[in-house]
This record gives sequence, structure tokens and C-alpha cells, in this order.
Amino acid sequence: MKLHRPLAAMALSALAACEQPPAAKPAELAFKPVASLQELMLAVIDPNIDFVWNSVASITSTEGEQERRPTKPEDWEAVRQHALVVAEAANLLLIDRPVAKGSINTASGGAELSALAIHNLIQANREQFQQRAVALQDASQQLLAAIDQQNADELERAGGVVEQACEQCHSQFWYPGDKRPK
Repeated sequence: MKLHRPLAAMALSALAACEQPPAAKPAELAFKPVASLQELMLAVIDPNIDFVWNSVASITSTEGEQERRPTKPEDWEAVRQHALVVAEAANLLLIDRPVAKGSINTASGGAELSALAIHNLIQANREQFQQRAVALQDASQQLLAAIDQQNADELERAGGVVEQACEQCHSQFWYPGDKRPK
């Protein structure tokens, strides 16, 4: 019996020596946004979502009606790449950043608030703004699902969901007083 105590003590000592101290948490890196919200829209989100929206269209001209839909694997892959950029860009909207560098000027006909007013509105309603960004990402994931299924009708429907997500955010934060019909 006396032999077991020293062995038990050695075993406990060995186990204690093997126990690793808890890993130190890595320091959180601060985001360093370069682009303003407006620049993200103009340079990243708009051109990529326009590519997706334009990939499924009915075009009427003097030459007749033409249906535009992705048909080949490379068409679907190109549309997917653009939809993926939109989905990931929604994450960038969650990072606090300047609204604009200079004056606000978009295609909404001058109904926009000033950059300062938009900033103040976003800061006062940060959680709602973040929910709008998440809604854009959720809608973009519907695009990706439709693309992965190679379902042009579903892609068109999901494109409408993205458009609605965009408009809900813009009408709340960018031009909330706009009375024009939507």
C-alpha cells in the first residue's frame, strides 16, 4: 500500500506538468475602414448587384423581345462571383465608417440627407442599421442558393428580395423624407 502513494503522487505531478495554461486571447485587431459607405455602394455593391440583376432580364427593343438568363456553367460562375461580393460587402457595412467623403449625390434626385445627418441617424439607430446590413446579406444568400441551383426564376425572385433590402435601408437612413412614389 505504501508503494501506491508515491506512485499516485508522481502520477498527479506528471498530470499537473502536462496541463497547459489557458491560451492567451489574441489581441483584437481594430478595423481600419478606407472607403466611406457611399464609396462602398458605388465601387463594390452597385456594380456587383447590377451584374446579378442584369443577368436575368427581359429586354424589349425594336428587334423584339429577348430573354437574358445564365445558361452555361461559366455564366453561372460569373454571376455567383458577383453575388458573393455583395454578400460579403454586407459585412463591411457593419463596420463603423464615414458616410461620405464630401457631399452626398446619388440617383435619388437630391432627396438625400447630408452626410452628417445620415451619420447621426445611423449612430442613433445603430442596431437597426446593422439589422438592415444583415438583411442584405440574408437576401444575397438567397441569390447564392438560386445560383447554386442554376434556377433563373429563383434568381430573379431573390434579386427582388435584395432590391427590397436595399430600398428599406436607403429609405430609412439615406433619404427618409422622400415622398416620391416608390
